[in-house]
Amino acid sequence: MTSVALWDEWKAAVADHRPVAVATVIDGPGVGAKILVGDGIGPSGTLGDEDLDRVVVRDALGELAVGRTGVRHYGERGEAREETVSVFIESFAPPPHMMVFGAVDFTGALVRVAKVLGYRVTVCDAREVFATRRRFPHADEVVVDWPHRLLEREGDRLTARDAVCILTHDHKFDVPAIIAALASNVGYVGAMGSRRTCAERLGRLAEAGADMSAVEARLHAPIGLDLGGRTPEETAVAICAEIIASRTGRTSASLTSTSGPLH
Repeated sequence: MTSVALWDEWKAAVADHRPVAVATVIDGPGVGAKILVGDGIGPSGTLGDEDLDRVVVRDALGELAVGRTGVRHYGERGEAREETVSVFIESFAPPPHMMVFGAVDFTGALVRVAKVLGYRVTVCDAREVFATRRRFPHADEVVVDWPHRLLEREGDRLTARDAVCILTHDHKFDVPAIIAALASNVGYVGAMGSRRTCAERLGRLAEAGADMSAVEARLHAPIGLDLGGRTPEETAVAICAEIIASRTGRTSASLTSTSGPLH
């Protein structure tokens, strides 16, 4: 692949919000050689050796998964613990994606908090009168459709960095949306509702044939950490706090009562 073709492929991936990484030899044999990897991409290009390509592709995908950029060192054929070849791996990870289902009172507050945290936010509701740009001006997109249908179209692009927040607490929307979300690789799935609503929802999920082991392991319901919040804005903070804790593997304990590194 020519350098021009490689960069054309990179530009198309970035424009389509797909994560992509470019690995470039910066020292050693083949300086300037590049290889491109990412979501649905190749790999494209070569660093000049098949074994080196294989190892660098593996490492580049690992760096891309966490959105990290840095230099790796290898032997000429990708051997570990050698420094004959230095490769700069540059990750271009799009903002994490939050899908919010339900154009309800809490949605506007959640969109605003999520944008502060750097999310690209989609609001989706099947009710055209409620799902409007005027009601949610801070959302990146507002979609009028059934939540599960949007997930069936877009779910294969969700990753561990992304989140699905179901705020409708209406079983006809919630149940198919949860099943569709759990079929994806999304990192966080949460659903709003009282404890009674959540208990009823579990029964309906079982009746619908959901994988209940996946439901138990991955579904956060009622959604959010127990911060004692009451307003939509406080609820939004509690939801985003749980998303962060879920992603980092931390508990909701106060830092005052814990020990060890903070970050």
